[in-house]
Amino acid sequence: MKITTKINLLTTAWMICILILINFVVYFLFMKTTVNMEEDILFQKASDILEGIHTNQSSNDTEGIFKKYLSEYSYIRIMEPGNKILHEVTNDELLSKKIKGKFTIEKLSQTHLISAEHGEEEVLVVHVPIYSGNNVIGSLEIGERLLGLETRKEILRGILIFCTLLAALLSLLGGKWLANMIMRPISNMINTMEEIEKSGVPKSISIQNRTKDELQTMALTFNRMINRLQENLEKQSQFVSDASHELKTPLTIIKSYANFLRRHGLDNKDMANEAIQSIHSEATRIQKMTETFLELATLEKENVLEMNEVNLVNLCKSILKQLKDVYRRDITLQFNEYPIIIKADELKIKQVIVILLDNAIKYSSDRIEVFLEKHEKQAIIRVIDYGIGIPQGEIENTFERFYRVDKARSRETGGSGLGLHIAKSIMKLHKGEIKITSKEGVGTEVRLFFPV
Repeated sequence: MKITTKINLLTTAWMICILILINFVVYFLFMKTTVNMEEDILFQKASDILEGIHTNQSSNDTEGIFKKYLSEYSYIRIMEPGNKILHEVTNDELLSKKIKGKFTIEKLSQTHLISAEHGEEEVLVVHVPIYSGNNVIGSLEIGERLLGLETRKEILRGILIFCTLLAALLSLLGGKWLANMIMRPISNMINTMEEIEKSGVPKSISIQNRTKDELQTMALTFNRMINRLQENLEKQSQFVSDASHELKTPLTIIKSYANFLRRHGLDNKDMANEAIQSIHSEATRIQKMTETFLELATLEKENVLEMNEVNLVNLCKSILKQLKDVYRRDITLQFNEYPIIIKADELKIKQVIVILLDNAIKYSSDRIEVFLEKHEKQAIIRVIDYGIGIPQGEIENTFERFYRVDKARSRETGGSGLGLHIAKSIMKLHKGEIKITSKEGVGTEVRLFFPV
């Protein structure tokens, strides 16, 4: 069953239930009010009769007084103790026979349902005690068919049934309109999803009316999801393209030297050694590149960090000592206080610092300076080199995958163009920042910001 049909049926069923409840309340209040009005009339009539009897005590014409107040289809009688009828006047023999007399010592009213000529009819009977001093010597009983009430009840029932049916019809039409209005953006979303499924191309939902409700929020969320998916697909496509391009050159070199060895064998030992060395070098380069790709894929999954307290001063001292021993370069470290403690994954932070120092070593031949600073809310690592620098318009591009400012030199140094991208990903996982300022031919400064 369609959700629009469910909404339509549920709203209509709910509306009918409410109307039925209201109809019962209206019917009950109508009956209560009408019967109360009739009761008031009969009690007033009984009071007038008793007053007339009291005024004409010397007269024995009680039945004459009763006939004066007798209305159509009614009776008036005086009851004695023991339910004996003392006087009775009626113009409705059937009513008089159906309703048995009753002596009461208190004022009350009752309704009875009797079988009459045209079906069942309702009868209202009131009882009023007759006092002599402080003693009740009898009771006045007046009974009357509520003929007008039956007619009004039939009219009211007809009106209520008609209104209920009309409301149900209007509810069906209104529910259909409401369901279509609610489901329109959802239907658009379903159609868009089906188009995406068929074509395989992400597509956004067109939002025509800005209703500022949950449905619009859902559509906007879907569009944001599609946009993000498109961005990820573009990144994936770009990554595959760039990776293929990066792997193409070393594979071409390996294939060329392998063909050379296949054609000429090992007769020329110098050429053979050169070919073997090149093949080994390019294979090593492919291995490192593959490891970098895997590491980058792992970072993009936002894996859980092993967060511990890290002393940046000790960490930097250890890294600088290793690099000085390997590269024989002048790398200095300066810090404004000791220790400088942050919460971080020590291995990944070490990887970021090594990436920055490795770039500084590759693209400069002068000294390299590392500064550690601690402020109220953050710790900062600054790595400064005095090398070739980065053109101003290309600084933002340095964080992109496989981007290299000096492609020829990067090829010589074995760079893949992924280092700064990995560094930025690691800093993002630590809720930190990485910023670069540089001037071509002067040098580069890279700053790492860590929350304390």
